[in-house]
Amino acid sequence: MIVRKSAAEVAKIGAAGAILADCLDMLSVEAGPGVTTARLDQLAEQFIRRRGGVPTFLGYHGFPGSICASPNDMVVHGIPGSYRIVEGDLMSLDVGVTLDGYIADSAVTLPIGSIDGEDERLLAVTAESLEAGLAECIEGRRLGDISHAVQEVVEAAGFSVVRSLVGHGVGREMHEDPQIPNYGEPGRGPRLEAGMVFAIEPMVNVGEYEVYVAEDGWAISTSDGSLSAHFEHTVAVGKKTPRVLTRRRSEPGRG
Repeated sequence: MIVRKSAAEVAKIGAAGAILADCLDMLSVEAGPGVTTARLDQLAEQFIRRRGGVPTFLGYHGFPGSICASPNDMVVHGIPGSYRIVEGDLMSLDVGVTLDGYIADSAVTLPIGSIDGEDERLLAVTAESLEAGLAECIEGRRLGDISHAVQEVVEAAGFSVVRSLVGHGVGREMHEDPQIPNYGEPGRGPRLEAGMVFAIEPMVNVGEYEVYVAEDGWAISTSDGSLSAHFEHTVAVGKKTPRVLTRRRSEPGRG
């Protein structure tokens, strides 16, 4: 069952989203060559708690970090630790914030220093596919319209969408109904209604879409070793326009 949120609940998720967005902007500045992912995790936890929030990921099903930090061919769920960022990395940072019992979820993949043109294209296409999915979050559309919009952008660029990992509802719980694949047919699935809140999160590989889980039981990487990118926003379905609840100040020109 997809739970619709009241205007007051959407506002509370948005308040958590504002902390999260600022946290990701802070991490975007701090992430650079020589910095460990453990240090980024520490900075994120301190930032979130100073703002009155709680790191949602910390302890979630036993996860040991406040953020997921996933470099290069690691798609998602990387445990922060001794990995030291180097020039040319693509570093995915995924963060959840709980505030007054409501949760927001967002991710960005950062280029570390100078990266090559194909890596830049991967980031641009993944971000574009997220925007395409968000644009479908309007009352009266179907859930499959979101999935199809993401897939269309990604595959037109010659990349692949990870199929075994999905977006999801979010709000009172970290993962709520529905599951939202990043591929599918338009016009299918439940009809969207205002007040539904989703985490839309394209995970895009340069190579094939198959992935595998590491021995730690968390980190998920591309099976063929190709690079991957991950972007995510929490969005409330609107009557006429989506309301993105985790926009970062560093996203100029995006309303």
